[in-house]
Amino acid sequence: MKVIGEYTCRGTITPSLTDPHKITLFDGRFDTGYRIKKFVVAPYDMDNTNIRTYVGKVATATGLDPREWNWADQREIAWSYFALDANNASNPNSFEQVDMNQIIVEDVYVYADEPGGATSQFTNYYIEFEKVEITDWQGALTMAKDKAMGDD
Repeated sequence: MKVIGEYTCRGTITPSLTDPHKITLFDGRFDTGYRIKKFVVAPYDMDNTNIRTYVGKVATATGLDPREWNWADQREIAWSYFALDANNASNPNSFEQVDMNQIIVEDVYVYADEPGGATSQFTNYYIEFEKVEITDWQGALTMAKDKAMGDD
């Protein structure tokens, strides 16, 4: 697999259990794909003094819950957690995990939520992708696998 480029995507998402943010990656070809190198969620309002937690994940499907991380589900690719007490902002707690072996041919969906009730209007996200060259059959197999996982 040959790396042929990099792509960074960042933005804000309204915390939601049912409405992920779609990132379009599919370029109409089956011989290119993407790997996620890094995924991070973070607060939007840094001067809010409440204790807040943020969870997020990136997946190739809709209809998933951002608070439930199922590492056996091949549609889930990256997970992130961030906790902050603005009264002690120098000591945030965070976690990030990315499955760099997962190749993405079509689109991905960014999920975010604030467990315990949303206190912010937005959650920040940041994703680093690698664009890779793959064979046509690898691309077709990846797409078929993603579709089959949705038939559970």
